[in-house]
Amino acid sequence: MPLPHKEKPLHWVGSSKKDLVALPAEVVDDFGYALGAVQMGAMPASAKPWKGEGSGVLELVESLRGNTFRAVYTVRFAQAVYVLHCFQKKSPDGKRTAQTDIDLIHERLKVAEQHYKEHYANQS
Repeated sequence: MPLPHKEKPLHWVGSSKKDLVALPAEVVDDFGYALGAVQMGAMPASAKPWKGEGSGVLELVESLRGNTFRAVYTVRFAQAVYVLHCFQKKSPDGKRTAQTDIDLIHERLKVAEQHYKEHYANQS
């Protein structure tokens, strides 16, 4: 029987936690459960690769009452999980994500990388 994974710490970048709790309760519950699974090394069924940032950046997608919600996170780092952005997709262009959300995720990934270097670089 395989040993369970050690739970990785979950870090919230910028306003991502505040943004998550502002979403509908059902979405918060679903994303919270999925992120808990990610911390244990699992890949939630609702996760898919986030395009544009390379491997290790994923998004959770939930639909509720005709609205789409996303939580973007990274598992790029061996010892921690970082939630980069939580939002309701409001793009008027159908499936496209608003450029402001894409830019925010890009910037927050840089913040996560810096945090990881400062807090985990000397740990084995």
